[in-house]
Amino acid sequence: MTASAPFGARIASARAAGELVVQPRMGFGDPGLMRRGLEATRAARAATVGTLTLDSYTRVGDHASARRAIAEGGGALNGYPIVARDRDDTRALLGGLHAPDFPVQVRHGSAAPQDIFRALIEVGLDATEGGPVSYCLPYGRVPLERSLENWRESTEILASCAAPGRVPHLESFGGCMLGQLCPPSMLVAVSLLEGLFFAAHGITSLSLSYAQQTSAEQDREAVRALRLLAGELLPGVDWHVVLYTYMGVFPRTAAGASALLARSARTAVAAGAERVIVKTEAEAHRIPTIEENVRALENAARAARDTRPEPPGDGGETYREARVLVEAVLELSDDVGTALLRAFRRGLLDIPYCLHPDNAGRVRSHIDDTGRLRWSDTGSLPLPAVGAPSRRSSVTSANLLETLSYVERRYDSAVR
Repeated sequence: MTASAPFGARIASARAAGELVVQPRMGFGDPGLMRRGLEATRAARAATVGTLTLDSYTRVGDHASARRAIAEGGGALNGYPIVARDRDDTRALLGGLHAPDFPVQVRHGSAAPQDIFRALIEVGLDATEGGPVSYCLPYGRVPLERSLENWRESTEILASCAAPGRVPHLESFGGCMLGQLCPPSMLVAVSLLEGLFFAAHGITSLSLSYAQQTSAEQDREAVRALRLLAGELLPGVDWHVVLYTYMGVFPRTAAGASALLARSARTAVAAGAERVIVKTEAEAHRIPTIEENVRALENAARAARDTRPEPPGDGGETYREARVLVEAVLELSDDVGTALLRAFRRGLLDIPYCLHPDNAGRVRSHIDDTGRLRWSDTGSLPLPAVGAPSRRSSVTSANLLETLSYVERRYDSAVR
């Protein structure tokens, strides 16, 4: 096996050195190309960690199709098939790269990741991400109850690989629900609840996510809220916060895309996040090249170096709302998984514009005149009603598309 490289320790060492860790979402089906991507990431002029993003077949458990694609040369794969690939091939790919100063995280998108977790452990890796809610509701029709059971088993599989010098790490994707148009308090709450779920099933090193939204001020508030709640609710757990560069419709101009990426890095440093998942200038057009990924890593690191942390603050409205949501869920059961299931069934957790059968779908959101994401209709959430339903809560296809393109238009127009 390759040498163990605790993911959390790498983030902690970078933080102690005053560096923001930057990470790509890179994944290739060909082992040689995937290795070149990892080599380039490690060589970038930035504090980096590596990524193996998996292919769509592996994500849905169709390993037979992944094996056929490998037999045909791998050209049809849009990521690395860690389950279908021979373990020795993956160990060779990682050899001499995966190390304490360059741990590699597996990113996948699966509501049933048991085989993925077993495979990554077998090749010497111990860091991955996702969650029972965040890799279920946005991505398909797998029942939430089944996803919770799959993730309970998977989390325990990962926790079981712990050994002296080897601390498995799991990142919640909960702060990225649908990528956009979800008010930050819900993102913070789901990320915290998934973190609590992981900790309850044996994980002692984890990260909590938040995706950049429409207002930099609100984003800084959300990261602070996430940090405050983690400090209160995850005692004895090694945790850090990861900020995702905007997950929605991306600017089409190179200058607009670069400005949005730089904003995410500055937000991370200002508010205290330790890691950023980057996007590239090519994001709106095609899958980025290795070179474009490296350029994005270096640009984000440059923006981070030019930014200073701000005072912690109290998390504002986002903290207050997120705390109410988390407390309401935890009151439903001593078991976090059971509590999450009951919360979605009762609409105490509800994701705007999410069509999954287990999501109530009664809440709505809008972007206010200052660019902040707000609730238009709180449905059955344990939050104050926002008054009589407004015309903003009656979303048409036209104004939904306009809202979805808000960030794209804002950043592209600023550079024209």
